[in-house]
Amino acid sequence: MQTRKIDVAIIGAGTAGIAAFQAIKAAGKQVVLIDRGPLGTTCARVGCMPSKAALHAGMRWMTAKQLPAGAELLEQGPHALWAHARQTRDALASGAAQRIQKAADESLIMAEARFVAPGILEVGNEHIEADAFIVATGSSPVVPKALDVVASRILTTDTLFELENLPKRLGIVGLGAIGLELGLALSRLDVKVIAVDQRHAIGGIQDPDIQDRVISKFIAELPMWLGSSVDVSLAGNDVFMHTSEHSAFVDCLLVVTGRAPNTAALNLADAGIPLDASDRPSIDPVTMRASDMPIFFAGDVQPDRPLMHEAADEGLMAAQAVLSRLCGEQWQGASRRVPISILFTDPDVCAVGLSYDAAIQEGAVIGVAEGGGNGRSKILGARENLLRIYVAPNTGILLGASMFLARGEHLAHLIAWAIQARQTVGDMLAMPYYHPSIEEMLQSALKSAAQQL
Repeated sequence: MQTRKIDVAIIGAGTAGIAAFQAIKAAGKQVVLIDRGPLGTTCARVGCMPSKAALHAGMRWMTAKQLPAGAELLEQGPHALWAHARQTRDALASGAAQRIQKAADESLIMAEARFVAPGILEVGNEHIEADAFIVATGSSPVVPKALDVVASRILTTDTLFELENLPKRLGIVGLGAIGLELGLALSRLDVKVIAVDQRHAIGGIQDPDIQDRVISKFIAELPMWLGSSVDVSLAGNDVFMHTSEHSAFVDCLLVVTGRAPNTAALNLADAGIPLDASDRPSIDPVTMRASDMPIFFAGDVQPDRPLMHEAADEGLMAAQAVLSRLCGEQWQGASRRVPISILFTDPDVCAVGLSYDAAIQEGAVIGVAEGGGNGRSKILGARENLLRIYVAPNTGILLGASMFLARGEHLAHLIAWAIQARQTVGDMLAMPYYHPSIEEMLQSALKSAAQQL
């Protein structure tokens, strides 16, 4: 078996891996990018982009059913919109794959990689020795063992968009961000959806007022069984799902109960990395390492912030850490951007900056604005709009926000920028606010906070 010696080996050609590769290549180091395929990034193939395409398809179908001009779509049916969503996904994934291939060129190795000793990878028919490694292998859906009895009827986000035709009845297990988005998207495409979660909370929402508003708005179009575990079994051609209070027959189950890092095939133990009882490394989110070995982890292989823009940032951070090590310097770490989370559920569910729980612990002042008091919300028929901002009591600095807003994705960005710039309530109230706009809700929330400071 041949041996190749290089400076850096990157395992995983997704968002984090390609960001790291480009930074290390630009620094003039010898680097290879290894991926077992398929190329295209999790976001483009099975993650945030396909789910948004499905949500857009659902909204188009709802609009078509409400307007005379939608007659053409009505004739085609929701399956035509689902097909278009899948085509959009294919185009996005193909484009991402082509960009990766072009960027990496001859440095791209399409093969499974595993460590055979510290500092040595086995990749195909060769050994690769490197001074440092970046693991950016992403994650995969987790299916609880309790659902094995209906394994033949289970879908995950990795397989959902392979369906040419939508099921008529679908059970969703897990109502985190992805479960909520896909549940609404498919319900809006006339799939009879029932969603279940052991928790009483959905969408990863912490702020209780936002949580209550979201559930009361969406439960009519997406039936939810909350706070109970679900039992499932096969009943002829159906899947029978039931809790202590509810039961239903569905065609299949979409399981979105979380994701696990893709590290099993890497043989990290032979690389000198200690593993826990589940054979997984314990990764420090600051140092991005699991031991003293020159191996750095980036992207959702370590689930600190499993979002695309965070993966890109982590890829660059891992590259900086590696380059510092190769130069004999101690990497001091990098500051992170303000956290931002957006569920494109229409109305959008957004969280920015400091979480509700952390804000309460710091005694934050909460400024509130309701859609019923906002002209643009009334025009859009979105009186359920709700914005809650968290403000430092002594300085008036904006710390965070939670919102349930029509077109909230835009306001979430504005607030994130303000938090990162450490702006105060006074700074933000001095900004212009156009009438009538959703942004005026921020002005109202700021005034609400100012009255309490």
